[in-house]
Amino acid sequence: MSDVSGRFVVAAAVVAVSLAVLASAASEAHDYGDALSKSLLYFEAQRSGRLPYNQRVRWRGHSGLTDGLEQGVDLVGGYYDAGDHVKFGLPMAFTVTLLSWGVLEYGAGVSAAGELAHALQAIKWGTDYFIKAHTAPNELWAQVGDGDSDHYCWQRPEDMTTSRRAYKVDAGNPGSEVAAETAAAMAAASLVFRRAGDGHYAHLLLHHAQQLFEFADKYRGRYDESVEVVKNYYPSSSGYKDELLWAALWLHRATGRRDYLEYALANADDFGGTGWAVSEFSWDIKYAGLQVLASELLVEAKERRLRLSLEERAVVEQLRSKGEYYVCSCMNRNPGGAEHNAGRTPAGLLFIRPWNNLQYASGAAFLLTVYSDVLSALGEPLRCGGDAGDVLAFAKSQADYILGSNPMRTSYLVGYGAAYPRRVHHRAASSASYRHDRDFIGCLQGFDSWYSARRENPHDLVGAVVGGPNGEDVFNDHRGAYMQTEACTYNTAPMVGVFSKLMQLEGQRRRQEAAEEAEAAPAEDL
Repeated sequence: MSDVSGRFVVAAAVVAVSLAVLASAASEAHDYGDALSKSLLYFEAQRSGRLPYNQRVRWRGHSGLTDGLEQGVDLVGGYYDAGDHVKFGLPMAFTVTLLSWGVLEYGAGVSAAGELAHALQAIKWGTDYFIKAHTAPNELWAQVGDGDSDHYCWQRPEDMTTSRRAYKVDAGNPGSEVAAETAAAMAAASLVFRRAGDGHYAHLLLHHAQQLFEFADKYRGRYDESVEVVKNYYPSSSGYKDELLWAALWLHRATGRRDYLEYALANADDFGGTGWAVSEFSWDIKYAGLQVLASELLVEAKERRLRLSLEERAVVEQLRSKGEYYVCSCMNRNPGGAEHNAGRTPAGLLFIRPWNNLQYASGAAFLLTVYSDVLSALGEPLRCGGDAGDVLAFAKSQADYILGSNPMRTSYLVGYGAAYPRRVHHRAASSASYRHDRDFIGCLQGFDSWYSARRENPHDLVGAVVGGPNGEDVFNDHRGAYMQTEACTYNTAPMVGVFSKLMQLEGQRRRQEAAEEAEAAPAEDL
C-alpha cells in the first residue's frame, strides 16, 4: 500500500455513520481532546537521557547519561517502557509504530487539538534513539539495563545504580523480531515526518528502516535466544514471522515499492498471516495489526491508487478475513462461543489476561477504529453481523471505559477526571522529585521510604494508562498491585489515535446539532 500521495480518503458515509454512533452512545460525555493532550504528556515522563529545555514534566531530570559507554556506543535517550528503568527495544519500537500509525490516520484531529508538535516530539524521541541503536547495517542494540537487578531496586532514574549493560543483535546473534519492529517503527515515522515537511529526517528514517528489514529477513532468528536476559520480561511467543510481514507492509506504505508488497503477499501463508486467527494484539503478537493494515490495501485499490492482480487481491482478502475474525472476537460475534471470542468483564471491558490487561483493550480500540473506517470506505458490512458503526461503537465503549465509564467510576488514564489511580507502580512518580530533593535514594531506601508508603504518589503520572481492573471490574490502587497499577508506553500509544478520532467526531456532532437548532429556530419563533 503506497501512502506517498497521502492517507486514504474516507468516504462521506464515514462521517454520517460515526456521528450516529456518538448520538446513540451512552449519555456520559468525555473530553477526548483533554484525554489526547494528557496521553501525549505521558511520554515525556518516560524519557531517558538528557531532557530538553521544553520538557513539560518538570519533576523528571536527566538520567541514563552513560548508557552504552561500557560497550563504546552512544545509547543515551529513548524510553523506559513502564515503571522501571530498562530500555527494552521491542516494546519501545512497537510504541513508536502505534504512535505513528495514529498520527497517520487521525493526524487532522491531533493537529486540531493543538497537539501535533507534541506528537512529533514523542515519535522523534524514540526514532532518534533507534538511529543511535542501529550502529551498523546488521547490528542493533536491543536492550539497555538488566531487568532482574532493576526490579530489586526502587530508585529514581536520576539515581540509578543498577547495571546499564547493553545487549545487541547482529548477524551472528540474530533478532528478527526487534529488528523488524524497529524497521516498521521507522518506516511509519518516516511517513509522519514527510507529511510534516521534514523530508531529510524522513529519508534518514527510511534508510535505516530498509537496512533493518533486510537484516531481520536475511539473518532470521528469535531475539530472545540472542538476548536471553529479555526472556523474563518480553519473550517472543509468536516468533518473528509476524514482525517480518508487519514491517514489509509498513515499508510498502512508506515507499510505494511493489517488492515489499510482493514480499508480504508471497509470504502471507508461510508466515501465518493468512492462517493465524487471533483474539489479541500486542507488542508480541502483531497478526491482527498486520491483517487490519493489509485490509487498507483494498481501500487503496478501490480508489485506484493501487493495482492488485486477482491473485494478490485473493491473498489480501484472506488477510482481511483473519483481521475480521479478530474484530468479531472483540465484539463477541464469532460463532463457536468463548473459544473463538475474547473474554469480557461483567461491564464489557475486553479481558485477555490479568497482568496489564488494558494494553489489549487499548490496542483493540485502535484497530477497531481503523477497521471501522475501512468498512465505511468500502461500503461493506461486517461479515459476522453489523456494520462500521457497530465496530466504532465498540471501540468507543473501550475508550470510555478507560476514561471512567466503568463500575469503579475511575479513569484508568492518570490525570483525567476526578478519580484516577494515585499510587501508580512507577519509581519516579512515587519518589521525591530530583529537581527539589537531590539527596541520593538507594535501592532499599526507596522501598522503605516510597514503595511501601501508603500515601499517594507525590507526582501524578499524567496520561499513563495503567494495567487496569481485574476480570470482575475491580481495581486495587496500590503500588504493590503492579499487575493493575503499572503503566506501559504501549498502553497509551494506541489511545492517541482513538482519542483524536473521537474528538473530531464529537466536534462534528456538536456543529451539526448547532446547525439543526439554528435552522429550527425561525420555525419555533412562528
